[in-house]
Parts: sequence; structure tokens; C-alpha cells
Amino acid sequence: MVKICCDSTADLLNEVYGTDLYKERNITVVPLYVRVEDEEYLDGVDITMRDLLERCKQLDELPKTSAPDVERLRGIFADLTADGSELVFITISSHFSSSYNNAVIAAEDMPGVFVVDSLNLSSGVGHVVLEAADLADKGVCGAEIKRLLDEDIVPNVETSFVLDRLDFMVKGGRCSAVSALGASILQLHPGIAVENGKMGVFKKYRGSWERCLRAYIKDKLDGRTDIRQHRIFVTYTDTPDDIVREAVSIVKEYNYFDEVIPTTAGCTIASHCGPRTLGILFIKK
Repeated sequence: MVKICCDSTADLLNEVYGTDLYKERNITVVPLYVRVEDEEYLDGVDITMRDLLERCKQLDELPKTSAPDVERLRGIFADLTADGSELVFITISSHFSSSYNNAVIAAEDMPGVFVVDSLNLSSGVGHVVLEAADLADKGVCGAEIKRLLDEDIVPNVETSFVLDRLDFMVKGGRCSAVSALGASILQLHPGIAVENGKMGVFKKYRGSWERCLRAYIKDKLDGRTDIRQHRIFVTYTDTPDDIVREAVSIVKEYNYFDEVIPTTAGCTIASHCGPRTLGILFIKK
């Protein structure tokens, strides 16, 4: 038997609709730590994304997130494999967090534990996790699951999103206040994509955020023949439900996907991007 485990950045929940793909697929989640001023929480356990964003309104500095430490991971791995099961543990990109490196150290001398660097974030990680769960359900062994993920899934996950506002990027030191002011005046909304485990701007959209989202979805899906059709995530931080429903509706109009799944981002993503951030995430052929 192979068990699947991941850190809490995989964003396979929906706070609004009550969806929990972790429970549905029997996936164990290891929460990251979230520090807000002098208080520390477990991501998604002690604090939700919306709670965190509400707290952020009163803060000059963003919350800090940190990976599970080696000893904590070692204990979790030991518990999950105590019955003789193998374990595949999937993490946020090693370029964003020490979660992967800590897990590799924790898994030393544990031959049945296989650690996978998703080279992604949010439900981009979630795609890798669900593919692992599908393979485990088919009886594939842990080593082969890791090989298939590393070679076929991780390189083909396409993750992107559009920001409505840049104040969180300013607080996090990823954008200057002058640039943010200019973007606000010009109604510019950056499109962010993950490439080779790192984030970068792929396009600057102009106009209302709602209009930019429509253009963004068209840019990402129009005329595509290289997308695997079984699943797409529409993942977002605190966003008006009518905007989410419209984004889901637009994606469904393409009639590409067997499942269009809305999920909410967790604290790790929300603490860097802020409210009103939305992305579509899928796997290429």
C-alpha cells in the first residue's frame, strides 16, 4: 500500500463550498506554520485564509510562513509507514520553501518514503498530489509513482494567476510602492506564472480586474490542443463569489475539461498575493 501526503500549500480545499479533496482522497496534509506578529498558527488548522487576510488589514508587515521542521516530518513519516505502507510526500517548490529539503533530510534511512518536489505552488501542487493518489489507487509502488511524477507530471503543470492589487507584494518586498502606485493609476494587473519552480510576470493586463480575468482566461485556453482534459482548477483568494462563478463559467464554455474544480488558496499563497487573486491551473500533455 502507498499512502500520499503533502504540505498544506496544495490548496485542495474550498472554504466557500466546503469541498475537501484531501478527505475525499485520503491524503494526509502537513500544515506549514504561519506567524502573525507574535502568534504562530498551523495553516488551515488554527487559521483560515480569510481569517489571515482580515488580520492583514491591520498589519504593516506581512505574516511569515515557514516549513515543517525535520523532526516533525520524521515523526509524521514514521507514523504513516508504521503499518508497512510506503509513502509519497509532495511539497511546494524548493525555490519557495525549505519544505522539500527538510523532507529529504527527514526521509533519510526511511527506504519506503519518497519525496517529490512539485516545482510549483497552490493547486499546481494539488495536481501533482491528485495524480499521485490516482497512481496509488492503481497499485503503483512508491518508487514508480515518484518517477512518473518527476518525469511526466511535474514538468507539465501550468500554473498562473492574476492579481487585483499590489499592496501585499509591496509589503513583502516584491514590488516597490512607486511601481504599485503606477500600476494602480494605470489599472495594471500583473499575470504571474510559475516556470521551472519560480514565479515571474508573463503579462501586464490593463483595465478592471474582471475584464483582465476574462482576457487572461482567453489567453491561457484559446485554441489549445496541448491540455490534458481530465481536470482544471480555478483557485482564488478572498474573491466575490459572482466573479468566481463567472470565471468558472468561462472555463466551462471551452468544453475542454471533464472537471472544473474551484478551490481556495491557503494562507501561504494569500499572505503573498492578497485578496482578489485568481488563477487557472491544469496539466499539459
